[in-house]
Amino acid sequence: MSPTGTQPSLFEPDDSGRPLADRLRPRALHDVVGQESLIGPDGPIGRMVAEQRLVSMVLWGPPGCGKTTIARLLAESTDLAFEPLSATFSGVADLRKVFLAAQKRREVGKGTLLFVDEIHRFNRAQQDSFLPYVEDGTIVLVGATTENPSFELNGALLSRCQVFVLNRLDERALSTLASRAEEAIGKPLPLTDTARQALIAMADGDGRYLLNLVEQLRTVTEPLDVAGLARLVQQRAPLYDKSQEGHYNLISALHKSMRGSDPDAALYWLARMLDGGEDPLYIARRLVRFANEDIAIADPEAVHQALAAWDVYERLGSPEGELAIAQAVVYLATAPKSVAVYRGFGAARKLAKRAGSLMPPAHILNAPTRLMKDLGYGEGYRYDPDTAAGFSGADYFPEGMDREKIYRPTRNGYERSIGERLAEWERLRRQARERREGEGEGEGEGEGAEE
Repeated sequence: MSPTGTQPSLFEPDDSGRPLADRLRPRALHDVVGQESLIGPDGPIGRMVAEQRLVSMVLWGPPGCGKTTIARLLAESTDLAFEPLSATFSGVADLRKVFLAAQKRREVGKGTLLFVDEIHRFNRAQQDSFLPYVEDGTIVLVGATTENPSFELNGALLSRCQVFVLNRLDERALSTLASRAEEAIGKPLPLTDTARQALIAMADGDGRYLLNLVEQLRTVTEPLDVAGLARLVQQRAPLYDKSQEGHYNLISALHKSMRGSDPDAALYWLARMLDGGEDPLYIARRLVRFANEDIAIADPEAVHQALAAWDVYERLGSPEGELAIAQAVVYLATAPKSVAVYRGFGAARKLAKRAGSLMPPAHILNAPTRLMKDLGYGEGYRYDPDTAAGFSGADYFPEGMDREKIYRPTRNGYERSIGERLAEWERLRRQARERREGEGEGEGEGEGAEE
């Protein structure tokens, strides 16, 4: 009941024996908070409801964002029978019963909305069983998942469903839920303003979790500050699955923050991963890869810093060793960046596959036997350190292959000096080539004169 003694139309009838989250389930789509872009009048789902024409869909979003509620209200709004299933507790036999019941309803002109929670937990064969019933319109399938459908659902099923991404509930949506909870229990939450904000932050975008927290506060009589709230309720563990999309999203965010030379953001994403339970050694390995791929010779010290962080963590463990990883993250984020080696190696591998099994030029082949010497192995080789410039200008590509520019250093960090050095060597190589060509022409002219 509301504080005025009237039953709020927004909520289902009060039942003190039911959890608050269940009692406050919206009774109409427009009462669902945080998903207006999808279910509002101009949203794709809102337009389907207005036209009374639903298509099969997958609702993808974090826990507590309203997936189950939206599915139930879609069935009510379009006069479809609502059949809920959980992929965690259901199998092929349960699906067959639902399909048979849906076929019987269809014979009398009644449609069925089959809601499958955690649909990603069904295996490929179970997912395939939906296909004929979705195709012929026996059911409108609404699947709910917290995992990326492109990873977890097979292509045949995905091609027959529209995927809608639901947002985690923002501060405004959670504040609305908190106000509705106060209306339902008939009194304000026993929290100071800052503690109320802390409660919303603890929910971490999960509306169901917020209402469960409110349940724990119902017997409190004196207002709580932030410290009192923290003592009473346990903060929600961060959403992070080390084997699923959250894992890849956060390591991608860490990589791109370091690549973008933003140490503040990089430290934030590192903290998020560690707080979520990620293996610090996995992060250390990725830092070594990053140092070679995104920095390389622009700062040759980068890979040493990454390896040192790995070594320190293995010696110290958590939490002391995590500081070494944080130090490496800051070093890599603030180092000059270059992918010249990465791209050069990729170009070299393509060239090697394209060129086939060409022999190295004879002058750089070893000649351990007399026969090999007679065949010209090693003939004309110049030992570069013995030259005046420490550079002979010889060609080391296979004979008959034109030189290709594979490594292109940037002007970032140490690579700037490498570029200048290579430019000087290219000038000397060009002079050596012109000299060799000139000597070859002279020999040809002499031979012609004698003839």
